[in-house]
Amino acid sequence: MIRILLPLGLAFIMFSLGLGLRLEDFRRVLHRPGVLAVGLLAQMVLLPLSAATIALLLEMPAEWAIGLMILAACPGGVTAGMVTRLALGETALSISLTILTSLLAFVSVPLIVAMALGHFGSESLHVRLPFLQTAGTLVLVTLLPLSLGLWLSEKRTLSEALRRVVHRAATLVFVLIVLFTFIDQWTAIRAHFADIGLASLLLNLVTMATGAVLGMLLTLPAASRVALAMECGIQNSALGITLAVSVLAMPMLAVPSVVYALLMNLTAFAVIGYRRMKA
Repeated sequence: MIRILLPLGLAFIMFSLGLGLRLEDFRRVLHRPGVLAVGLLAQMVLLPLSAATIALLLEMPAEWAIGLMILAACPGGVTAGMVTRLALGETALSISLTILTSLLAFVSVPLIVAMALGHFGSESLHVRLPFLQTAGTLVLVTLLPLSLGLWLSEKRTLSEALRRVVHRAATLVFVLIVLFTFIDQWTAIRAHFADIGLASLLLNLVTMATGAVLGMLLTLPAASRVALAMECGIQNSALGITLAVSVLAMPMLAVPSVVYALLMNLTAFAVIGYRRMKA
């Protein structure tokens, strides 16, 4: 049941985000290729480098270091767009980066994970991302519902009152997904938080700060800086868990992704609260 409800919930969130956007929002993003390039640099290069540096500085055991690198190799999470919207950020930029990093993940994830296994663990393990399954999930959970919401927004089919209802319902679904993640993974979080909590928190804070600082260097508006920070900080931890458990058949490597899922949502809610209080 959960395997069905969770993707449906994520798809509904993307539909809601589409309702709040217009094609012009994405045109503005595409007209700034430098911003997209910086976002990809932060997500696909600086994030894994930060994870490797933290693992080395903290002298982490091999299983935790590899698990942290698996998480860092994953693309931005689907909920990054929702968090960005709630934090009054540039949603179209966040979604564009999520889609791009997810498409490039077919190359980047196996490469980064293989390098991590070679450096921290065994070179005999090889990782292959299931292309068709991952592509199908991306289309069904992200692209189709987002496109439907965007089409309805362009056609102005739904009234403003109904769109507000959908946005509120999507916010509730997002909160329920976060709560379910905590409850479902609480045993693993409680058992291993002392081992991996500090490294996960450092990675989350460093990556969010990286996105924000890069946005400042480009003199981007606050909404764009928030999008870069959230896109870097919100990782697809579900993919990290899947890689560890289903592909590598090493459940212990999933622990960093589980703990990070908790911490990234806590820091995200803190940013949302700060931004809304400031507004």
